[in-house]
Amino acid sequence: MNALTDKTPVVRSYFDAIAGRYDLMNTLLSFGLHHAWKRTTIRAARISGAMRVLDVCGGTGDLAALAARRLGPAGSVTLYDFSRAMMCAGRRRARQPRTLHYVCGDARALALKDESVDAVIIGFGLRNLADMDAGLREFRRVLVHGGRLVCLEFSHPAGELLRRFYDLYSYLVIPVLGRLIAGSREAYTYLPDSIREFPPPERLQQMMEQAGFREVACRLLTGGIAAIHTGHKA
Repeated sequence: MNALTDKTPVVRSYFDAIAGRYDLMNTLLSFGLHHAWKRTTIRAARISGAMRVLDVCGGTGDLAALAARRLGPAGSVTLYDFSRAMMCAGRRRARQPRTLHYVCGDARALALKDESVDAVIIGFGLRNLADMDAGLREFRRVLVHGGRLVCLEFSHPAGELLRRFYDLYSYLVIPVLGRLIAGSREAYTYLPDSIREFPPPERLQQMMEQAGFREVACRLLTGGIAAIHTGHKA
């Protein structure tokens, strides 16, 4: 993807602008459900002991902090994100575990060695990549053989009634709250657009398999509003 079509600078500017209110907005807009979704994601990652965990598009670090709490003294979590403002906002607000380390960079070209992590987790970040296929290939590259990818993302509600409500909420309410609370209508107009454009679960499963992942599976959450996708590096 060339510079003319790469959405990365624009998306980064959105996250930089809302970093200070990002966690508050997540809680308000999801009615607190994102906390339960992230705990379920960490359980699906089966993190324990001395594992080396990579949290891609980790933002303010709430998912990474949950992962770190499951590790022993020899374990570690690397939080990787393209927005320094998001990472700084997370570090200011909470006392982070010693096992949590930060890297600012592009998930499409991870500054990590081949087969250097035991698990890759990503929460609500894959749809923000300008090239999701490149990202998935990078996740597989840095995983050890047998390593696990766990991706939490928004999905497409299954029921017609829920889908209609979700669309109205996404396009009428979320941008207004984004302007009033986070000070950026643009960022919270991008949010529902990026969810609408994100591949449905069956297509994402195909993309993961094409990137080389095996035993790919999907678990829908809250009527399909969100989904957890898992896969292994064979």
